Amino acid sequence: MAELFKIEEVEERVLLVGVSQQEGDDAEDSVAELAELVKTAGAEVVGTLIQRRELIHPGTYVGTGKVKEIAELAERLGATGIVCDDELSPAQLKNLESMLDTKVMDRTLIILDIFAARAATSEGKIQVELAQLKYR
Repeated sequence: MAELFKIEEVEERVLLVGVSQQEGDDAEDSVAELAELVKTAGAEVVGTLIQRRELIHPGTYVGTGKVKEIAELAERLGATGIVCDDELSPAQLKNLESMLDTKVMDRTLIILDIFAARAATSEGKIQVELAQLKYR
């Protein structure tokens, strides 16, 4: 008789990362909203980190020193991924994934993931898949 294997779904544990560009902006509210989106997508938020800087770093979204801090925090909290509050460029996404050696997502990918999970009709599923492909 064949041996059965139990397949377990692993819940994602993510660290939320945002950038505050000026005093009094809505970065904290935006990250709190992102936490709700992440929960809706089925992941657990294990921590948040907001960096204060004048401009978003063109290569890594946050500064390179903060990337090291994120890596240490993610390891300490057992995070399986990072979710950034803003839309990342392909270069930022690639750089962060290689520097952090973990999955990196942004707000748009989370929203598309929620739509994909909730799409019921075949037309809806195709539309979501098309949107994901256009985004990538």
